Amino acid sequence: MQSSSTMAATAAAARLRAQGHTVIDLGAGEPDFDTPENIRQAAIQALEAGRTRYTPASGIAELKQAIVDYIARETGTTYPASAVIVSAGGKQTLFNALVSVLNPGDEVVIPAPYWVTFPEIVAFCGGVSVFIPTHEHDFRLTAAMVERVLTPRTKVVILNSPSNPSGAVIAPEDIHQIAELCAARDVWLISDECYYRFVYPPGRPFSAAALPAALRERVLVSGSLSKTYAMTGWRIGYALAHPDWVAEMTKVQSHSTSNPTTFAQWAAIEALRGSQDSVAAMLAEYRTRRDWIVPALAALPGVRCRMPEGAFYAFPDISAVLEKTGLRDVDFAQRLLEEAHVVVTAGSAFGAGGYLRISYANSLDNLQRGVENIRALIERLG
Repeated sequence: MQSSSTMAATAAAARLRAQGHTVIDLGAGEPDFDTPENIRQAAIQALEAGRTRYTPASGIAELKQAIVDYIARETGTTYPASAVIVSAGGKQTLFNALVSVLNPGDEVVIPAPYWVTFPEIVAFCGGVSVFIPTHEHDFRLTAAMVERVLTPRTKVVILNSPSNPSGAVIAPEDIHQIAELCAARDVWLISDECYYRFVYPPGRPFSAAALPAALRERVLVSGSLSKTYAMTGWRIGYALAHPDWVAEMTKVQSHSTSNPTTFAQWAAIEALRGSQDSVAAMLAEYRTRRDWIVPALAALPGVRCRMPEGAFYAFPDISAVLEKTGLRDVDFAQRLLEEAHVVVTAGSAFGAGGYLRISYANSLDNLQRGVENIRALIERLG
């Protein structure tokens, strides 16, 4: 099992800062905003009220109801509380989900580029990752592409929309068709919706929770408060699935971490029920940064960069630069770190060699300096 490349980039940035260097960190996969005040205050109130003891392993009833109500507001779909599990972040939700259904040798279909943790969890379970390259299709995934790789050993299909790292958004009709395909083949479908709210106009957020009830029988929706409410360190995620699947996930969780942090669960209730103004403000700021950095990257010699529809990552194609210089994307990222103190993540970590993932969850000033340093490195390399 490999360590996370994104975490390694963060660690490298910390080492350079400790040595006294000024570092432009465009590798971090987290908002650069503080957790909103109303959420912080809810946590303080929970602590003062003594909410520091164990809770049920799958989360407190009040938070489950807040999640059910949130999904109903967003999608018009009603779930029972028994269809909800709260976990220590979206990553644990995904781990629980796969551990509870996979047997050694089972295949899991994963579109590439992919979030680095997907294949690592599959490997932990003894499963086999089957990748669908999407870069030649503008990172778009369709049911036809999924159907071509299905075999009798296929157990799970994983979707991630908006995508980390590409920022691509799967069209609602394609999600519907993929869900129909999975239902027809008795395959589980996991929809990782960590960046669900971060879809740029004219696009609109779409959740697999909005699918018809018959299709949702084999669908798990994985959500997270980390990005939406700038709560990465709070470690609160959740899943919505058939109650039987949730019951199995709860068994896994009860023997690993037990309940998610108690006072953070009470803060999560405020996040879901309170003002949503912070979400709109973050999305507007990300859009401003996106609209600057993507054209700026595309203007660099030998670089191509599509406009992401969601999340907060640019995913430039630097293959022409690499071909000219004889470097790999990991080499380029390392040179950028060592010579310019700019942190990015090589696309090969996400199953997309020749690309870089650049987070624009950073100030516009840092983005501008970062792009200029990338330009300078490209020009030095010739």
